Amino acid sequence: MHKLLIVGAGRGGTALIKMLNQMDRLKIVAVVDHRPDAPGLELARSLGIHVDTDYRPYLDADLDVILEATGDLGEYKHLKHLKKEKTVLIPGTFTRIVMKLIRERDKLIAVMMQNQRERETMLDSTHDAIIGVNRQGIITLFNQAAERLMGIDASEVLDTKVSERIPNTRLHIVLETGCPELNQEQILPNQTRIITNRVPVRNDRDEVVGAVAIFRDITEVMALAEEVTDLKELQSMMQAIIHSSDEAISVVDKDGNGLLINPAYTRITGLSPEDIIGKPATVDISEGDSMHMQVLKTKKPVRGVPMKLGPKRKDVVVNVAPVMVDGELKGSVGVIHDVSEFKRLSEELEKARRIIRTLEAKYSFADIIGFSEPMKVAIEQAKKAALTPATVLLRGESGTGKELFAHAIHNASDRKYKQFIRVNCAAISETLLESELFGYEEGAFTGARRGGKRGLFEEASGGTIFLDEIGELSMSMQVMLLRVLQEREVVRVGGTKPVPIDVRVIAATHVNLESAIGAGRFREDLYYRLQVFPIPIPSLRQRLEDIEPIAMHLLRKANLEYGRNVEEIDPGTLQMLLAYLWPGNVRELENVIGRAMIHMKINERIILPEHLPPLEQRIVGTTKETPDKQASSGKTLKEAVEEAEREHILRELAAARGNRTVAAKRLGIAIRSLYYKMEKLGIMEDQV
Repeated sequence: MHKLLIVGAGRGGTALIKMLNQMDRLKIVAVVDHRPDAPGLELARSLGIHVDTDYRPYLDADLDVILEATGDLGEYKHLKHLKKEKTVLIPGTFTRIVMKLIRERDKLIAVMMQNQRERETMLDSTHDAIIGVNRQGIITLFNQAAERLMGIDASEVLDTKVSERIPNTRLHIVLETGCPELNQEQILPNQTRIITNRVPVRNDRDEVVGAVAIFRDITEVMALAEEVTDLKELQSMMQAIIHSSDEAISVVDKDGNGLLINPAYTRITGLSPEDIIGKPATVDISEGDSMHMQVLKTKKPVRGVPMKLGPKRKDVVVNVAPVMVDGELKGSVGVIHDVSEFKRLSEELEKARRIIRTLEAKYSFADIIGFSEPMKVAIEQAKKAALTPATVLLRGESGTGKELFAHAIHNASDRKYKQFIRVNCAAISETLLESELFGYEEGAFTGARRGGKRGLFEEASGGTIFLDEIGELSMSMQVMLLRVLQEREVVRVGGTKPVPIDVRVIAATHVNLESAIGAGRFREDLYYRLQVFPIPIPSLRQRLEDIEPIAMHLLRKANLEYGRNVEEIDPGTLQMLLAYLWPGNVRELENVIGRAMIHMKINERIILPEHLPPLEQRIVGTTKETPDKQASSGKTLKEAVEEAEREHILRELAAARGNRTVAAKRLGIAIRSLYYKMEKLGIMEDQV
C-alpha cells in the first residue's frame, strides 16, 4: 500500500482525489490547501480523508508520494526542500498533463458511447429489418424492425448461432461462399412474405468477417410498385398546382433550357410558353445576368435578385433554387415577384424601423452586468431615479456604460411606452444641433424644409431624451438648454411662439464639470439644473469582481458575431485582465476579447494569454518606460500584481484611518473579500 499526500485542493486537486481514492493500492493520507474553503477539502472530508492547511506534519518517512497540485513553483521548491529523500514529489505540471489526458480519455469514451447510441438508434429507426452475424455465424445485430417482422425478441437470438435460431436465413451460406444473394423472395415461419438482400461484410484485406441480411415485407414493395404507376397522375396534379399559383414560376433543365412556366409568369413578363420552352434561360432577360445559369453552375440558391424581364423590361425580384434528385442536379426553379410589391413592403418596413428607433430603448436593468458594491450602488440609484420624473446626470469615464443606464432608466419608468431619443452632443456641429434639438420654422434659413420641422425635444415629448456628452456643448447652446430645463418649452429656430414640452431629460458626460465650471467652459446654473439626480458610474478598474462575468458575456456575444464556439477564458488570461487598468473600460474590454478571438485558431475553445493583444504599459504596478529601458525585477506577474494590490489596499486603509468598512467601499469590494485579501497578502494590524 502506497501512502500519498495531495497538496492543493483546487479544481485539479479535486479531480485527483476522485480518481486516486478509487485505487486499491493507494492510500491518501491527507489533502492540504492553505485556503480553508478550497473545494477539494470538502470532498476529502466526505471521503474520510484528513484535511489540513499545513503539509509539514505529514512529511514523515512513511510517505511514498507527494502530488503537488497548486501549480505554484515556489510551493514546489519548498516541498522539494522539506520532503524525505525516499518520498517522490510529482510537480503540478505533470499532474495537469495527467488530468488533461484523463479528461480527453473521458471525452473520447463519451463520444464513442454517443456514436454507438446513434448507430443503434439509426438501426432501430430504419423501416428495413436487419440481421447481422460475425465470422463465426453468431448473431450480433437484430434491430427492432427484425423483431417486428419475425415476432422474436432480440434478447432471445443475440449471441446465438444464426443457423440454429433462424431457419432459412442462409447467412451462414453467404459467410462460406462470400457471394451476395440479392432480391430473394422468402416466406418467414410466421407466413410473412419478404424480399431480402444478403451480403458479405469484408475487411480491408478483402476477407469475409461477417454477413448482413436486410429485408422487408413484400407487401410494401408491391405498394411501391403501385406508387410508380401513379407517377403520371401525380405529375399532372403538380402541373395543375403550378399553373393555378399566383406566383410566377419558371423551370429549366440541367442544361439551362426552359421546361415550364405558368400563366402568372406570362402575366408579369408578357412572355408566352412558346417564347420560353426549349429556349436558353437567358431569352427572357432584358437587363441582368441569368440566375438560372448561376444556380446550375454553383448548385446554391440565390435570393432577392433584382432584374428586368421581357420586352416591357418589367422590374422583378427573383428567387432561384437548384432541383436535386438523389443528390444529382436536375435543373432549377425560379419564383418571380413584381418589384412594386417589394417597394411597398420596404417602405412599410422603413417606417416601422423609424418608429422603433424613436419609440424604443433597447436595454433594461437585466442587461447591466454588475456584482461589485460600486455597481450595485449605481444600479440601485438608477432604479430609484426611474421612479421619478427628475433630470438625471450620468457621470463616468468613456466606455463605462452610461448609455446602457439611460436606456434602462427609461424602460423602468412610466414613460417606457413613449419615445426614447438619443442625441450625441459632441457628434453634431453647433449650427446643426440647435435646429435638430429645437426644430425650425419654414423659411428660417436657406434649405429649410417647407412647413418647418419639429425638433428632437418635441419628438421626445411624453418620453425621454438622452443628451450624451453634455459637457461638450458650447456656451450658447448651454443657455438654450437651460431655458428648456427651466421653462419646459422650446422656441423653434426662426420662430417666436414657445412650444410646451413634457420630456424627461437624462444627460451624460465623462467631463469633470466642476473643473469645467472653474475654467469657464460650463455654466454653473446649468450644472445645478442637471445635478438633480447625479449617478456616478464606476470605471472597470473600480469593480474588478465584474471583469470575469462581463468578459464571459462579451465572449458569448463575440461567438455570435464571429461564428465561433469559444467556451472559456484561461485563469492566466483572466489574471492579466484583472491586472490591467482599462482606460477604455468595458468598451476596451470588448475590443480586447474580440481581437483575442480573431487571433485564435478555429478549433480552439479557450482564450489563452498569448491570444490577447498587447496591453501596452497600463498593467497595474508598471511604469511608462519602455521595456528595454527597465531592469528586470525578477518577479513573476503574479508576484508583481500581489505587491501592487497590497500597496493599494494599504493606501486606502490609511486614507480610511483603519476603518475596514469604509476602505472596502472605496476599493469596490465586499468587507469579507477585504479581510481575505489582507490575510492572503500578509497585511498585519500594526501596518494599518
